Amino acid sequence: MGKRLNEAEKLVDKNGTYKLLEAVALVKETATAKFDETIEIHIKLGSDPKRSDQMVRGTISLPHGIGRTRKIAVLAKGEKQKEAEAAGADIIGSDDLIEDISKGKLVFDVLVATPDVMKDLSMVAKILGPKGLMPNPKSGTVTFEIGRAVEELKKGRVEYKNDSFGIIHVPVGKASFEKEKLEDNIKILLEAVVKAKPSSLKGQYIKSISISSTMGPGIFVEQKI
Repeated sequence: MGKRLNEAEKLVDKNGTYKLLEAVALVKETATAKFDETIEIHIKLGSDPKRSDQMVRGTISLPHGIGRTRKIAVLAKGEKQKEAEAAGADIIGSDDLIEDISKGKLVFDVLVATPDVMKDLSMVAKILGPKGLMPNPKSGTVTFEIGRAVEELKKGRVEYKNDSFGIIHVPVGKASFEKEKLEDNIKILLEAVVKAKPSSLKGQYIKSISISSTMGPGIFVEQKI
């Protein structure tokens, strides 16, 4: 792997930046692993991650999806379970699902819940929280519109949120995607992040943008895209 990565890094100007379509072409060229690598964007923000009023968080549906189907679990009761089933949810439950989670059975990528059952999740919050699986209204995973949420997540809705270092990391597709599709996804995501700029933030908002494949080097993108 070291030799492969070294060869890929030789193709990238570490001190330079690339126009978006050039960067996308290069990230595809450097994705030389034996599997279809995920392409991820990394956005370094000028916000203070310790300030709650400067948290940047939201969701966006990427036009071309992310190249994989996520396993969606739904915690709900009654008619909302039927709605989840009709929308294509993979796992549907109530107390039984909470019991499985308490036993460490986390066989899903996203957990969606209706507001009325959120109190029941308190007993497993310490299990879900560290893994980033706790439903949250800001990410659209706490809602009574269960069918819509499941459908959007299946099609490629992603959450963006700055980490403790003020960086947003989001998957935007696969190395096998056409360049134009990756470019479309990235532009849509960046537009959403720009619109989510906190009003309390002064100075430079986006400090840097880079993209990389799962096993490839980082490639810096010009901010004027």
